[in-house]
Amino acid sequence: MEQTLSIIKPDAVKKGVIGKIIDRFESNGLRIAAMKKIQLDDEKAGGFYAEHKERPFFGELVSFMTSGPVVVMVLEGEDAIMKNRNLMGATNPKEAEAGTIRADFAESIDANAVHGSDSAQSAEREIKYFFSENEVL
Repeated sequence: MEQTLSIIKPDAVKKGVIGKIIDRFESNGLRIAAMKKIQLDDEKAGGFYAEHKERPFFGELVSFMTSGPVVVMVLEGEDAIMKNRNLMGATNPKEAEAGTIRADFAESIDANAVHGSDSAQSAEREIKYFFSENEVL
């Protein structure tokens, strides 16, 4: 059973589509092994996106991710990382296939509704960043 991290970003939380997004995951064979709604601060968001620290968009990314609450989840299932990435759609919602989360709920390449781990290594690191072992059930 593979695990991946998913974040419902502030834009989607503000729109009130948390339940609709979760339904997409569960309807496609992904089980929620952990979930919490949190407000990121600059330190927590900056640490999560540390790999982008030197990129010009880093400040805007941290600002966006701290602009409202987010929902962080551990999704579990067969081939969970790829399944989640397919459900999310392309990073740019204008390029996302119809019926994907980003095509249906995202506003822009920045406010793109969701984040999902891109590899097994990222998933392991990202899950540990937000959840202790005893929170993942």
